[in-house]
Amino acid sequence: MKKYLSLLRRKYSWSVILLMLLFSSCADKALEETPLDFLAPENAYNTVPGIRQGISGLHFSVRDAWFGGDNQDQFAMLNGCGTDVAFHGENPGGNIKLVNYLTEMTPANSIFTFFWERNYSLIQRANALIAGIKASDKSIWTSDAQKNAFLSEALFFRAYAYRMLVSFYGDVPLVTEPTKSAKTDYVRAPKAEVYKLMEEDLIFAAANLPLRGKEEAPGRITQGAAGHYLCEVYLAQGKFQLAADAASKVIDGAGYSLMTKRFGSTRDVFGKGDVFLDLFAYGNHNLAENKEGIWVLQYEPLVTGGYTFPGDRAYGPAYFRLGNTPDGKTAFRGELYNGSYTGYSDTLGRPVSWIKPTNYAAYDIWRSDWNNDIRNAGHHIKRTYYYDNPASTFNKKKIDFSLYPNGTRDALKDTCQYIYPYFLKHSDPLHHFVEPNRSGGGWTHKDYYVVRLAETILLRAEAYVGLGKKDLAAADVNAIRSRANAKPVNAADVSLDYVLDERARELYAEEWRLITLRRVGKLLERTRKYNNNPIFPACNIQDFNVLFPIPQKQIDLNIDAKMEQNPGYAK
Repeated sequence: MKKYLSLLRRKYSWSVILLMLLFSSCADKALEETPLDFLAPENAYNTVPGIRQGISGLHFSVRDAWFGGDNQDQFAMLNGCGTDVAFHGENPGGNIKLVNYLTEMTPANSIFTFFWERNYSLIQRANALIAGIKASDKSIWTSDAQKNAFLSEALFFRAYAYRMLVSFYGDVPLVTEPTKSAKTDYVRAPKAEVYKLMEEDLIFAAANLPLRGKEEAPGRITQGAAGHYLCEVYLAQGKFQLAADAASKVIDGAGYSLMTKRFGSTRDVFGKGDVFLDLFAYGNHNLAENKEGIWVLQYEPLVTGGYTFPGDRAYGPAYFRLGNTPDGKTAFRGELYNGSYTGYSDTLGRPVSWIKPTNYAAYDIWRSDWNNDIRNAGHHIKRTYYYDNPASTFNKKKIDFSLYPNGTRDALKDTCQYIYPYFLKHSDPLHHFVEPNRSGGGWTHKDYYVVRLAETILLRAEAYVGLGKKDLAAADVNAIRSRANAKPVNAADVSLDYVLDERARELYAEEWRLITLRRVGKLLERTRKYNNNPIFPACNIQDFNVLFPIPQKQIDLNIDAKMEQNPGYAK
């Protein structure tokens, strides 16, 4: 059943399963109790159903940490704010969502504690499950292959957590066993040691996880996801041939392919549609015919544990705050609901301008193929908005700020918060399940690609650039561009920056741009070049902001060993 992960996640309360954070202060005595009538790894992970529930908990932990509705600052940062592709549009002069690295990125900021604690919590969960599976009685398994598949999924999540930690913080404590008592003498392991563990975990996972279509339920991890992240780990270390080989196993031999023909059931609201629209249509992510999705997070409307996704809230402009038309009428009347008009349009939802594309992402990267690249079509990026009020002479006319008397508009809010190009990947026009009085309240319920084959292909192109094989890199990039009806790139013109441009065209609102730019060593360069935050140019990024600060709370708790802070950050 599609929502297997959602519906099972609460069956065993994680409040009583051992969830020791890295620097927990729980007493040794409590931790040494023999579990008789409560759940702990010793008795929860000695049956296949219990282990399966542990796997479900890992999936829930990821979805809750990175895509939960209350984690808006973290979500915005991971999805592009403070990089070359986006900044916080609602308040570009504020102090959240990386609009100002200089004041935000401090050891005391709870956001950076969140990233640290959530990932180490995931590692603790994974380590407890890994230990439970390894210690399990052979009789509970139908075969070694079944046991290894479950073990691989737990190893995958451990590597996934370290992927973020090593990107965010650099050298980090390496924890490979469940923490069973208070520990206050952690030291930061060199990145090379962390990468070595990630390689080992992902190599085993890529060999033992199920192939595409053989997983127990939609959303479960397959060989392709492990191979994708193995490629990324190799790239981060400059192991370009190993990276290309890992990607090729996914691209050529794991049952995936780029979708090039229309499929599924798609609402074509803003245009005639195309296969790129089908990829992101509600209900299409998990279809058997969709061979492009590698790892898809599962969402379900109106189901306990089904979760919501801030698809509208995050990416769209807050058009409903525009105010009046040039002739003084309400600019957006909205939908008729319970006898009154809401002020919101069901085609646009209720966005809040968390993530506003930079000029680079919204305009510059499209100029050479403006009219032919399908990814720039109006049903993918909405650029034109219309007044909606029959009482106004401007009803259904294009919104044009030059029509207002001089001095009556706030130019900053008009272009950063109220109206800007709206990438519609995660919106769901005319298909909102909750809050009809607010056209969905900003929430959507479409599933989410964590990994899509198009990204794996672009990772391999990156590896080929590193190897100096520009012809092969161009072939991979052109596979993506051909699907988009964009002009092919010549091999001589392919560079790391060109691959990053293509990633922005293909993966905007999907990839975690902070991780990508750190991996290739271009976070500072490209953020300074392209981030056009009008209040804080380049979001005030400093040289030392390449790494996050180690949370001061963690340093202070680690009383029996010195936990070094990253350079540039004062206590």
